[in-house]
Amino acid sequence: MNKSELINAMAEKAGLTKVQAKNALEAFVSATEDALKKNDKLSLIGFGTFSVAERKARVGHNPANGKKINIPAKKVVKFKAGSSFSKMK
Repeated sequence: MNKSELINAMAEKAGLTKVQAKNALEAFVSATEDALKKNDKLSLIGFGTFSVAERKARVGHNPANGKKINIPAKKVVKFKAGSSFSKMK
């Protein structure tokens, strides 16, 4: 499913216009980004939790030539699925 398909599904299930569904999705994404930039967690009970984790600096290798390269530390977004996804078959 891509963004436009998600917007269509949201509009249909919530009884919204596609413009309203698009605005709601963009507001959700924006609010999520703002929370994660502040190192907050976003928990949606049953759906899952978005959080920020730090990856340590490490040494990797370039697969093309085998040379070692330094990979710097960075922050990454994590998602832990909630109970509704653990019941999927």
